[in-house]
Amino acid sequence: MRVTSSQIVELASTLEWVDVGRKEDFREAARCLLVRRHEDMARFDEAFDAFWRVWTDRTVHGPEALERLLRAPQRSAEERNASSERGPGAGAPARRELRQISADEGEEGHDESDDEPLVLALYSPQEMLRHKDFALFNDQELSDARRFLAHLRWNVVRRRSRRSRPHRRGRRLDVRRSIRRSLRHGGEMLDLARRGPKLKRRQLVLICDISGSMERYTRLLLHFLYSVEASVQRAEVFVFGTRLTRITRQLRDRDPDAALRAVGGQVQDWAGGTRIGDSLRTFNREWARRVLGRGAIVIVISDGWDRGDPAVLSAEMERLQRQAYRLIWLNPLLGAEQYRPLTQGIQAALPWIDDFLPVHNLHSLESLAALLNDIQDSRPTRYQVSAISRES
Repeated sequence: MRVTSSQIVELASTLEWVDVGRKEDFREAARCLLVRRHEDMARFDEAFDAFWRVWTDRTVHGPEALERLLRAPQRSAEERNASSERGPGAGAPARRELRQISADEGEEGHDESDDEPLVLALYSPQEMLRHKDFALFNDQELSDARRFLAHLRWNVVRRRSRRSRPHRRGRRLDVRRSIRRSLRHGGEMLDLARRGPKLKRRQLVLICDISGSMERYTRLLLHFLYSVEASVQRAEVFVFGTRLTRITRQLRDRDPDAALRAVGGQVQDWAGGTRIGDSLRTFNREWARRVLGRGAIVIVISDGWDRGDPAVLSAEMERLQRQAYRLIWLNPLLGAEQYRPLTQGIQAALPWIDDFLPVHNLHSLESLAALLNDIQDSRPTRYQVSAISRES
């Protein structure tokens, strides 16, 4: 099951009103807060029953011991100071009680004086972090991921422009430079200068979904958008929920925290509904001509859950694909093995997507960076028949 740290905090705060000793009340509260998908219901019930059997088997130290432990952090400051003045041995009874609670009732030969720490062999945290889902990150892992994104450089492939530059093996003759060189040799053109095509970075346009269904991924994806805007010379960034908002100017701040605070003040539809088709219509009508230069690469980041009309989404995706050099759709749910693109939004958009890729961990972002640096000079082969072609 995918359980985030915020869900754990909500469950812990709920224990102020829900009695843990009442099985069904606690089960229903935990199910409401921890289960987000229908297929996780059976897994949750199995895990809860296993927990409840272990807890209720300890008939002597079960609920009473847990209740004492829950009350322990609420001691007054005078009691804590008094216990600290009694010396380091004052906490020994409490430690013995904790060991007795954690031990099985039938365990024999347990040495209470054995306080040596238990050393566990773990996998490399860096390698685990690269393949761990963004939705399962804790606060420390989020900080590590932000540092990783800050050092990730996006080398977007370059394109040939109409302008030329001096080139040793260029096909065009540079007459001016050739004449200037000939003056060094008494007017004889012994060294011909040539010019070749000038290379420019392709325009990169990112359009990110910040609706409620993307809330588990939004925080880290915003850092991803900031790293791309800071690394790429030509990048435009938009976010959408129920409407489209351009945040390129806010992300240009050198301080990432200040940039994200500015984005939070600019965007008004955080964690709300999703209207992908209407947002893309706004982009196509108001921004496409300004930001989709020659050979622009468009990246849409969304899970495809859409409350709008699928026909509108399909028409706007078709129009966007015609204007873009390459249209990439990043879906965080695509990283799950059981995921199937069955929603109406994805079904409407999928025929017009050139690359349908996951964006659920750091490894997927590395794969995206490699793709952007390896895009060919020719457009991808598109087999879709547009509505305009069908009418003609």
